[in-house]
Amino acid sequence: MTTSATPPSTPVLVEPVELICDARGWVIEPVNEAALIGKRNVHVVWTEPGAVRGNHYHQRTTEIIVVVGPARVRVREGEAVRDQLVAAEQALRFTIPPGVPHAIQNTGTRPMILMAFTDQPHDRARPDTFPFPLITP
Repeated sequence: MTTSATPPSTPVLVEPVELICDARGWVIEPVNEAALIGKRNVHVVWTEPGAVRGNHYHQRTTEIIVVVGPARVRVREGEAVRDQLVAAEQALRFTIPPGVPHAIQNTGTRPMILMAFTDQPHDRARPDTFPFPLITP
């Protein structure tokens, strides 16, 4: 049984993440030690140009995503829809509370990487993921 997304009790938090670049590429520390406490799942996502990830919400799960741009991150908080552009060679961290629909689109010409940290384990038999289209690829 699916239910609709509910307005969050707290808004989505957006924070910059230092992206350290050199001739070899880049490195980031996506979350600090305090943010790792209580996390039950970590996954890394490779997204092709133009493709969209997310387009869903979670009923129980708080999700922290770190997006390395270029990308567009769209969230719906209550009736308000907000787009956050992530520039090339920029990294932003989004803390998304339960009930907030979210989607991430690769707006670049090369594959995009995002990292996700959740406070609930992933249960393939009963996932806490409910479709909520925000971006049409």
